[in-house]
Amino acid sequence: MFRLKSYSKPLFIVLLFVLMCTGAKAQTQAYCDSIIQKAKEATAGKDYVKSLELLATARTIAEKRNWHKQLFWAINYTGSNYIHMMDYGEALNYCLEAYNLSVKELGPEFEMIMLNNIAIIYTADKNYKKAREYYQKAYDTAKEEKYKSLGIYLINLGNIENILNNPKKARQYIQEAMPNLRQYWPQSIVAAEMIIAEADLLEGDTAFAREKAQNLLKQTDDVEFNDISVPLHEIIAKSYFKEGNYALAAETALGTINKNTNLETRRRIYELLADINFKSGAYPNTVRYKDSLISIDNKLNEIKNGRLFENNRVKFEMQNYKNQVAAEEEKAAMERKIVYSLFAIIIAMVTVTVLIFRQKKLIAERNQRITALELEQEKKDNLLLEKRYKENASLSLQEQERLKNEIEARNRKLSARALYLSDRNQLIEDIITSLAKKPKLSKDLTLASQIKNLKEHLRNDGEWDNFITHFEEVNHGFLVRLKTLHPTLTPNDIRFLAYIYMNLSVKEIASILNITIEACRKRKDRMAAKMDLPENIALYDYISTI
Repeated sequence: MFRLKSYSKPLFIVLLFVLMCTGAKAQTQAYCDSIIQKAKEATAGKDYVKSLELLATARTIAEKRNWHKQLFWAINYTGSNYIHMMDYGEALNYCLEAYNLSVKELGPEFEMIMLNNIAIIYTADKNYKKAREYYQKAYDTAKEEKYKSLGIYLINLGNIENILNNPKKARQYIQEAMPNLRQYWPQSIVAAEMIIAEADLLEGDTAFAREKAQNLLKQTDDVEFNDISVPLHEIIAKSYFKEGNYALAAETALGTINKNTNLETRRRIYELLADINFKSGAYPNTVRYKDSLISIDNKLNEIKNGRLFENNRVKFEMQNYKNQVAAEEEKAAMERKIVYSLFAIIIAMVTVTVLIFRQKKLIAERNQRITALELEQEKKDNLLLEKRYKENASLSLQEQERLKNEIEARNRKLSARALYLSDRNQLIEDIITSLAKKPKLSKDLTLASQIKNLKEHLRNDGEWDNFITHFEEVNHGFLVRLKTLHPTLTPNDIRFLAYIYMNLSVKEIASILNITIEACRKRKDRMAAKMDLPENIALYDYISTI
C-alpha cells in the first residue's frame, strides 16, 4: 500500500493551494492587453463573435482590477465591432460608455478619441449634422489641450462642411489645419488639398478644382496612403459635367468605376453617370445606369438584412457566452466554499484525492473527446439536412412561382379575350342601333335580315361557354369549389364572380356585361351579402382563397 512520507505533508498543502488557484491566470495588465490585441485580430478577420467574447473577458478583468485604460479599450473595440457589423445604434451605446469613462477617469486625450469615433458613426449613418457636432467637440478639445492631432480633426470638419455644402467654412478649416499638418502629418496634406479642390468645385471654379485634383493624383504614394484616388476622380468628372463637357465627364466616371468594387462608391458613380447621360440626351444610357442604381440598392439592402441577422445572432451568442461565464463563476464560488469547508479532511486524504482526480480527469477527457466527436457528427448531419431542406424548398418555391406566373398569364389572356368580345359586341350593338334609327334602311329586306342575324349573334352564349371552358382549364376546380361552398349562386352570379377572380376592374366588368359602373358596384355588394361575407373581408380577397 502506498504510504506518504512525513515530509510530504507541507508539500501537499502547497500543492492544494496551487490547485485551488488554477484557472486564475496571472491576470496582469500585459495579459489583459494581449486579450484585447487578439480581439482586434479577430475583428480584422471578421470573426466578430470571437472578438466580442475576448473583449468581454478583458472587460471583466479590467473592471475587477479597476484598470481604466484596459476597460476603455475593451469598450471602445466592442463598439468598433458593431460598426463593422453596421449596427450603429449598438456601436453608439458603447462609444458613449467609453466617452463617459474617459471624461471621468482618463482625460482629454481619450475623450478626443471617442468624440471622433462617435462622429464617424454618425457619418456612416449619414447624420452629417450630428457628425459635425462631435467633430467640433473633438477639435475644441484638441485645440484647448494643444494636441498634435488638431490637423486631423480639422480635415474631418472640412470634409463634413463640404458634404453640407458650406465650401467657405471648409476652406477656413483647411487653412487653419495646414501648419499643424506640415509639422506632424505631411502625408495627410494631400487629403486637405483635396477638400480645397472640392470647395472650389462647389463654388463653381471647376477648371481650378480639376487642375488641382489632377495634380494631386500625381502624388501617388500620399494618395494611396489616404485612399482618396476615387474622390479625386469624382471631382474631375463633376468639373467636366458642370462645364457641359459630358463626354469627358462620362469617360472619367467610367474609368473610376472600373477600378473600384465598393458598392457605396459604385452607387455614387452610377448616379453621376445617370445625371451626365440625362443632361447629354443619352436617355437609353440614363435608363441603364438607373437600373444599375436599383441593382446596387438591392444588393445593399440584402447586405444590410444579412448584417441584421448576423448582429442578432452575435448578440444571442454573446448573451449565451455571458450566461456560461456567470454559471462558471457561480460554480467556481461554490467549489471554493466546498474546498474551504473540507480543507482539513483533504490534507489527510490528499493522496487518495489526487488519484481520484487523476482518474476523473482521464474519464472526463475521454468523455469530452466522445462528446466532441458526437457533436461534430451531429453538426455535419444537421448541415447536410439543412442543405437538402434548402434545396428542396428552393425547388418548391421555383415550381410554385412558375405555376403562379403561368396561371396569371393565362388569366390575362382570358381577360383580354373577354374584353375583346365585349368591345366587339358593343360595336355590333352600336351599328344595329344606328341602322335602326334610319327609316329608309329599315325598308331594305336584305339589310333587315342581316340586322336580325346580328341580334341573334349578340344573344348567343357560345362565346361565354367557350370562355368558361378555358377558365376551368386555367383555374382548375375553382368553379366546382365555388358552387359547393355557395350552392345558391346562379350562372350569372358565377360568371360575375369569375371576372372578379381574374382581378378585373369594375370598369372592365361593366364593359363586358354591358352595364353601368355603378350597377356593377352594387352587384358586387349584393354578391358579398348573398355569400354572407363579413364587412371587413373584400369579395376578391375571399374568392382568391377558394
